[in-house]
Amino acid sequence: MKEKIKGILSEAMQTLQAAGDTQALNDLRVRFLGKKGSVTALMKEIGAAAPEERAEMGKMINDLRSKIEEAIEDALRKIKNSEKKDRLASERADVTLPGHKLPLGSLHPLTIVYHEIRDIFLRMGFDVHEGPEVECDLYNFEMLNIPKNHPSRDMQDTFYISDDVVLRTHTSPVQIRTMLREKPPIRMICPGRVYRCDDVDATHSPVFNQIEGLVVDKHVTLANLKGTINSFLKEFYGENTKTKFRPGYFPFTEPSAEVDATCSLCGGEGCPACKGAGMIEVLGCGMVNPVVLTGCGIDPEEYAGFAFGLGLDRLTNIKYGITDIRLLYENDVRFLNQFK
Repeated sequence: MKEKIKGILSEAMQTLQAAGDTQALNDLRVRFLGKKGSVTALMKEIGAAAPEERAEMGKMINDLRSKIEEAIEDALRKIKNSEKKDRLASERADVTLPGHKLPLGSLHPLTIVYHEIRDIFLRMGFDVHEGPEVECDLYNFEMLNIPKNHPSRDMQDTFYISDDVVLRTHTSPVQIRTMLREKPPIRMICPGRVYRCDDVDATHSPVFNQIEGLVVDKHVTLANLKGTINSFLKEFYGENTKTKFRPGYFPFTEPSAEVDATCSLCGGEGCPACKGAGMIEVLGCGMVNPVVLTGCGIDPEEYAGFAFGLGLDRLTNIKYGITDIRLLYENDVRFLNQFK
């Protein structure tokens, strides 16, 4: 038995010296210490030995197992340390080398123009309110003096989710919600995404952005409306901007007007963007219809108001000379990089 143990230990140590990686060590462990290994086979021979020899044989075999296990663990630590050193050497980085410059992004042109418009109205004392894009028909139409089956609904091709729920066609429902929630005086703008059934082309999209405004207070007149619009457009386009108010129609305002402003691209000289007219339509506005005020619980005998609506996409295109609205939604990096 002693000779067998010496032979197995000698063989294990020789094999261990030749093992160059963790896989070879695992194979060695199975060969000598596994269920069918050499050491395990010796343990089975104890049962055939004389009773007085069994204790000593068991001790000798356990010592053999311990020596082989220790030798394997020691070799494993050395191999892992060597592999770690090799890996660190191969992954070594020169920290003195200059880093790679990451490309910087930019704000989207719609965001740039929105921030500019928002800041102008904030300086004029307006608040910013937002509302849901999935809206009740009651707020989107009926309380804006657009009852069911009324012909004026044809002006806004609507996405209906159900008979009483729509994707909002304008941000005017936020004005209704504000008037129902707050008491005058009210001075607010409501930006947001709106939806209409439109075919996609260079000037139309089923999804676009609006910024609408509302003022409700005592002694509000049409002169206040014109003064607010003129002040905004002069600050947005420049002091030399001229405006023209034309009669218009909106069910929720009376009287209503369409507003033209000096073309920012040609300065009024005439260009393809303004079709040679020197002026271009920029927004719609009007005095809030007394029916709308009454429906929101505001006494039209005591209070008056005006409202206006800006097409953010349209103003962005005019400001930057963009001729195709689809460029605003395609997120082409080559296009967006021009606005850094």
